Amino acid sequence: MADETIGIVGAGIVGLATGREIALSRPGTRVVVFEKEQQVSLHQTGHNSGVVHAGIYYTPGSLKADLTVRGVALLREYCQDRELPYREIGKLVMAVRQDELGRMENLYERAKNNHVPDLRRVSKDEIKELEPNAGGIAALHSPRTAITDYPAIAREFAKDIADAGGEVRLGFPVTGITNVPGGIEVASGQQRLQVDRLVLCAGLQSDSVARLAQDKQEPRIIPFRGEYMLLKPDRTHLVRGLIYPVPDPRYPFLGVHFTPRVDGTVEVGPNAVLALAREGYRLTKVSPKDLLGLAAYPGSWRMAAQHWRTGVKEYRGSLSTTAFMKDAGLYVPGVGAKDVIRGGAGVRAQALDRDGTLVDDFRIHQVGRITAVRNAPSPAATASMAIAEHIVGAVFGAA
Repeated sequence: MADETIGIVGAGIVGLATGREIALSRPGTRVVVFEKEQQVSLHQTGHNSGVVHAGIYYTPGSLKADLTVRGVALLREYCQDRELPYREIGKLVMAVRQDELGRMENLYERAKNNHVPDLRRVSKDEIKELEPNAGGIAALHSPRTAITDYPAIAREFAKDIADAGGEVRLGFPVTGITNVPGGIEVASGQQRLQVDRLVLCAGLQSDSVARLAQDKQEPRIIPFRGEYMLLKPDRTHLVRGLIYPVPDPRYPFLGVHFTPRVDGTVEVGPNAVLALAREGYRLTKVSPKDLLGLAAYPGSWRMAAQHWRTGVKEYRGSLSTTAFMKDAGLYVPGVGAKDVIRGGAGVRAQALDRDGTLVDDFRIHQVGRITAVRNAPSPAATASMAIAEHIVGAVFGAA
């Protein structure tokens, strides 16, 4: 229906991509994005590593796989059109132990099923040609894996929304969502705005906002802080492209890796430690409300029972630079605590089911005229434009 008003909760890259897609594909539709902060892309998008993932890791046929492959093509074209950074520096997914070779081969088959372009197996000697300072006994090389600047892309999406007659309303924390005759009322304190349809892209607050909309209780969001080291400027020459480990299939995290950034720095990380606040970018940031919610959820205890040993190891790395760099040194031998300084940190909104399962795939719920994005972890930034297409199909396919 033309002349509708569509609300979007959350001005991260997924919310802004969705608003942009609606504004451009549905002429006459007004888009209003509600954001509690005073700027866009402040949380997960603003702390993203900048990697444009090619689709190596994801289960064939899953939303992650399908939307990532589509999203890469859209994002590359968009960056080229807007003259935004997009550098195909390539990625090595590297095995450093014999027992990783089987998992690496499984990854190769998965990536081929996902049509990852130009992917190939490389030997120990070929690793040295690509990354002279790297270790490893074998690897997968993805030459088309890229790096970009996601906050810059998000700001451009916001500009596209405004240019199409929409609005990004900053400083508008959503405190109420109510179905009313003819639409949905969105409240922030005493402020009210009625929209015809609503899309929830609230990231770290996605379960809290979904509860306002009477969506299901699960999955819940468990915040994991990912901390980074930075190679010292005189050591950045040791790394040419992206260097990743073969991931542990039990976890949706990819492990500590080396990531060149578009600004010339090289990050090492992240680890994955349970954050004590949803926006707990510092170790000392504690939210009693968030901790109480974590403790009251049965899935938290079931997750802890399954993975406490890994949690202890991750916290050890959080407290000790030497411990943090121990595994990293397997991939670039000789690089250790002396070669890095503390960098920034991000918080990942990890969805968790009641049985303690860490949700891996994107998860999107439909509640009448409300579409709730309940899980959109990495590679959501890579896939953001394709996720937007998918959401728009859900929004306008709804009654």
